[in-house]
Amino acid sequence: MTAAGRKAFARKQGSHLRPGVTKIQSEMTPQEMRRKGSWAVRFYGRAKVPPLVDAKGQPTRHALSAHAWGEPVPRTVAAARRIAAKGERLLARYRRIKDNA
Repeated sequence: MTAAGRKAFARKQGSHLRPGVTKIQSEMTPQEMRRKGSWAVRFYGRAKVPPLVDAKGQPTRHALSAHAWGEPVPRTVAAARRIAAKGERLLARYRRIKDNA
């Protein structure tokens, strides 16, 4: 969601939405790893991935969410699974860091 969209949502709902994590992995804090990994697995690790392109061949809102998180927009289920696998790796790295702390 854009900054303006997050501000409008906060005004209407009273919620605080944070932007997606777009940093490269080496610059992420453990909490950012957890957030991005959780998002990737939740969105693209489902058993049945929602449509990624519409009837005109354009990316759906679900697919475009990847761009907001600094990932390439998936056009195929295989591309979506690669994002989910990256999320699993981020979560595993987060757990290793958390366990060593």
